[in-house]
Amino acid sequence: MTELAIDYCGEWFRPSVDEPFDIGREADLSVDDNPYLHRRLLRITHSDGIWWIANVGSLISVTICDASGGVQSWLSPGNRLPIVFKLTTIVFTAGPTTYEILAHLEGSPYEEVLTDDPLVGETTIGVISFTTSQKQLIIALCEPMLKRDGAGLSEIPSTAEAASRLGWATTRFNRKLDNVCDKLDRMGVKGLRGGPKQLATNRRARLVEYAVTSRLVTAADLPLLDVESDD
Repeated sequence: MTELAIDYCGEWFRPSVDEPFDIGREADLSVDDNPYLHRRLLRITHSDGIWWIANVGSLISVTICDASGGVQSWLSPGNRLPIVFKLTTIVFTAGPTTYEILAHLEGSPYEEVLTDDPLVGETTIGVISFTTSQKQLIIALCEPMLKRDGAGLSEIPSTAEAASRLGWATTRFNRKLDNVCDKLDRMGVKGLRGGPKQLATNRRARLVEYAVTSRLVTAADLPLLDVESDD
């Protein structure tokens, strides 16, 4: 039988196969007293020999991916996914704060095979290419998360803070954010297209979640913030 261990901020939890294990503001794993966070957002259960993670919240979607970032799912409220990889990254955002939790599965049914040249966030992802300034925008938003060591929480910069970090006007930042989100949306990344029910804050949060978990940008890209942009 597989065993599951949950790592958050260096604190470890081992869910029981007999009882559900909840994650949220007031749960078995209480991640934070953030008022934007559901009292119970995620529920981990064991059924028919498989560990499952379900989104039991009503507003927040969760990014679930394998260790390499090559397999990624967007877990919306009311849905669930099996936990099958040796290491699964769980990322979600509540208000201005992004949280990362790691799930370690002992006796995983799937073994990840990594190449000698791991993905390090090249400028071209599939058929979508990013200009230097577009990638700088992504890195500026992801900077706090990229600098963090291990699983835990980080604050997403506001539009004004990220624009100031790059020395840009907010109008320029917003225009480039539109371009980046449009490119990724055409590529099939969910949660980035703006609309009457999708504010810029949610779009920035989803961009950070996707970019970090998919290895679109990594800590090795941080020096690009100090390079003169291409336009």
